[in-house]
Amino acid sequence: MTETPHPLYAKHADTLTRALSAIAERAYWSAYPESPSPRVYGETAAAEGEAAFRSYLDADFPLDQPGTTDRVATERSPFGVELGVRYPHGEVDALVAAATAALPAWRDAGPQTRLGVCLEILARLHAHVFELANAVQFTSGQAFVMAFQAGGAHALDRALEALAYAYAEMTRHPARAEWEKPAGKGDPLRMTKTFHVVPRGIGLVIGCNTFPTWNSYPGLFASLATGNPVIVKPHPGAVLPLAITVRYAREVLAEAGFDPNLVLLAAEAPGERIASTLALRPEVRIVDFTGSTEYGDWLEANARQAAVYTEKAGVNTVVVDSTSDFAGMCRNIGFSLVLYSGQMCTTPQNILVPADGIETDQGHKSFDEVAAGIAGAVGKLTADPARAVELTGAIVNDGVLARLAEVTGTGEAVLESRALEHPAHPDAVVRTPTIVRLGADATTTYGREWFGPISFVIATDSTEQSLEIFRTTVGERGALTASVYSSDEKVLDAAEAAALDAGVHLSCNLTGGVFVNQSAAFSDFHASGANPAANAALTDGAYVANRFRIVQSRRHA
Repeated sequence: MTETPHPLYAKHADTLTRALSAIAERAYWSAYPESPSPRVYGETAAAEGEAAFRSYLDADFPLDQPGTTDRVATERSPFGVELGVRYPHGEVDALVAAATAALPAWRDAGPQTRLGVCLEILARLHAHVFELANAVQFTSGQAFVMAFQAGGAHALDRALEALAYAYAEMTRHPARAEWEKPAGKGDPLRMTKTFHVVPRGIGLVIGCNTFPTWNSYPGLFASLATGNPVIVKPHPGAVLPLAITVRYAREVLAEAGFDPNLVLLAAEAPGERIASTLALRPEVRIVDFTGSTEYGDWLEANARQAAVYTEKAGVNTVVVDSTSDFAGMCRNIGFSLVLYSGQMCTTPQNILVPADGIETDQGHKSFDEVAAGIAGAVGKLTADPARAVELTGAIVNDGVLARLAEVTGTGEAVLESRALEHPAHPDAVVRTPTIVRLGADATTTYGREWFGPISFVIATDSTEQSLEIFRTTVGERGALTASVYSSDEKVLDAAEAAALDAGVHLSCNLTGGVFVNQSAAFSDFHASGANPAANAALTDGAYVANRFRIVQSRRHA
């Protein structure tokens, strides 16, 4: 059976070809412009996107799904904006049955057709990127530019990256082969062999509150491209970005002649725990999750029928040994701490500095001067509330506020957190970062994740002890990022060796416009799957290859 690709494959073939080159080259490339400038997207795109977003507020979300019995509204904007979007809510059995029924035709369509349709979904989402960015902003608390970039353009890049890996893995083997084996004096043995890409079953994507699209798109599109229907279960606090995604995905699927129930939204009522119910269904064979270590561990232990991909908590670490650009180092670390109020899984938490201080281009700096330099950079970025909120955004939930209160009793504050008033949203909850001084023996404090605008400057006996703490804490608790500052190549090599031991990505001497908590699709891997913070990487071949199997058919030629 030879695949006849859908016309959408030809439409987007050049994009796929370029993406396949990009994952092999690992150089810079982006398919979706990250600037929300009118010069890029046109004079009316921003206003139209905001209007589309506002049309959802205090209304029934326009999504017609099987099994809907009522509506739920669970979101509370960190900016204090009333959302009131009511999402379809219904029976798990109906969702699972609809997804199961949609699978065979999607499987039989073949890799090229599936890729064409998935690429058209990305194109449709890109056409609505301002709508999507507003939804991300007002549910996650990200400032608009960050929501546009991380929640829009960069999320689409990560989705396209997953599609490229999926296509590469599905087409690693030929779809058909002619087999001929000599048989002595008789006629050779001849067989025609067909190799089918067979999906595992239903994919379940469990979204997070902070990055609802960026963290969900890789799993969603990796599963969909490899033939699996996908049920999307958003975080109750950030439903709208993924509801918009499901809406346009279903629209494209139907236009392309496929069952729209290949992508379904599973909004939940308060306390319903629908993710756990779905995760244990025998029809669900893939689970993608971003969130707490506790729930990620539960999924790994209990969803035994499924391939489970988790990104959980970690203890991101900075090792400071020396620097040839003290001001640049402080600015870079300070910006990383301020961005989105530290509510990124990649934000540094533990900053390890020798108690005797470090050598810099400005001469010797004591431990206190290093801590003050980083605190000063944070203070400068947050001094003007009107400018600060465009970096900090708003606090995503009460758990972050609780940790800010708790951390005040752990050590001496080098920098205290402050409440800021948002000039455009007076009810927004905004907090600046706090930095706390600790000793190397305070392992029970800095050895756990403090998600939010909280970091520790930790006095160690030496860089050697800093590296050992780094290796130990990341090995035990995991991390998604690490960085080191040193003017000594031997120290950089030792830090890289420690990072390899711990299985964490390392950045060295970042002093300019590249920051440790940002990663670039097609070039940087997000998470490694090699430490407890995550069991997979976004994105590599292993992330997609277990979402399908090759099943062959043999016939005599």
